[in-house]
Amino acid sequence: MTPPKRESEAEAAPSYAAEHFGYVLEEQYGFLLRRAQQRYLPLFQEMIGPDGPTPPQFAALCRLAGGAEISQNHLGRLTAMDPATIKGVITRLAERGLVERLPDPNDQRRLLIRLTPAGHAAMPELFEKAKAITIAALEPLSPEEAKQMVALLTKMV
Repeated sequence: MTPPKRESEAEAAPSYAAEHFGYVLEEQYGFLLRRAQQRYLPLFQEMIGPDGPTPPQFAALCRLAGGAEISQNHLGRLTAMDPATIKGVITRLAERGLVERLPDPNDQRRLLIRLTPAGHAAMPELFEKAKAITIAALEPLSPEEAKQMVALLTKMV
């Protein structure tokens, strides 16, 4: 099937796909999540600051903020990161002096991760910034819609 001639790709593609295939890209879950992520990342980067952690680094710091030592592997599972990703995240956080790696006294193959004193000291400000980022990201929604959005996403994951 040959698509019709069109004045511009952007104008014709959605209507052609909808008309011929019953598919509207702008109504699809994955596309909308990607667009929401594209909106969120610049907000996060701007508000966390140029010296702040990335979103995956922040997730790891949050999980460590309770003070417990967590194995690197378990930390990866808690933050939905694969082993290679969490290893890189921890390496970068350690280079910044925010976390430290310790051998597990019960299993020398495992590394335990914990916040350093500098990591603990950074958390109150990071949490305040993170709250502001969430508010800014959900700003187009009413407070009730924002709660519903978070509840629905939580239910899905």
